[in-house]
Amino acid sequence: MIDLVTIVPTRSRPEAVERVVEAWQATGAFDDGAELLFVVDRDDPRCDDYRAALITCRPGVSAAYADVWRPLVPKLNRIAVALAVGRSAMHIGFAGDDHLPRTKGWAGRYLATLYSQITGIVYCDDGYQGQNIPTQWAMSADIVRALGRMVPAPVDHLYCDNAVRDLGLGAGCLTYLDDVLIEHMHPVAGKAPDDPQYQRVNSREQYRSDRPAYRGWARGGGLADDVAIVRALIDQGVPA
Repeated sequence: MIDLVTIVPTRSRPEAVERVVEAWQATGAFDDGAELLFVVDRDDPRCDDYRAALITCRPGVSAAYADVWRPLVPKLNRIAVALAVGRSAMHIGFAGDDHLPRTKGWAGRYLATLYSQITGIVYCDDGYQGQNIPTQWAMSADIVRALGRMVPAPVDHLYCDNAVRDLGLGAGCLTYLDDVLIEHMHPVAGKAPDDPQYQRVNSREQYRSDRPAYRGWARGGGLADDVAIVRALIDQGVPA
């Protein structure tokens, strides 16, 4: 069983593979027991470029291939549940293909925090949002098994980080590491050029869809139900 698998959905940015892998290697993540799982769409015009980039990667880097593009959250939930139910990983993380670790030993810090909590969620500074929301995170696999999903709110892309924050705060199992940096190289932060993928998932239409879905979950009882499930796991004190 792997200590930590971080899921990285990606599309039309095969050059990101090398950047992410190099950042993980430079910060010792692979040595600390973490692995990378890129999720690539077979209908991506640059799918062959991904295959070429991934075939040269070191051990600890793998890929899962989806037949067609799907929104981030359904894709993330599907992969996370498969890992959790199959007990392939003790802990499961999420990061974008634009998240680059900068702090040496970050993966060891994540794992030490999660193992000490037994059931928990951990995140760190991203160089833009800070403690406000976890734009990347890792959680114990028992949470995914118990909820049947990694992102609790029924959103497609936006507000997934808000939902994970709300769940962790409500259950009292959210830890923020303020001395660890996994930099989010995002256009909104002025750290990357905008591209069609960013435009697609940050469109007005996406906000019109995801905002009410998130608010409905947070205010309509979904959050309270999910918090109760996670609290029950914490009370047990043993991973489910």
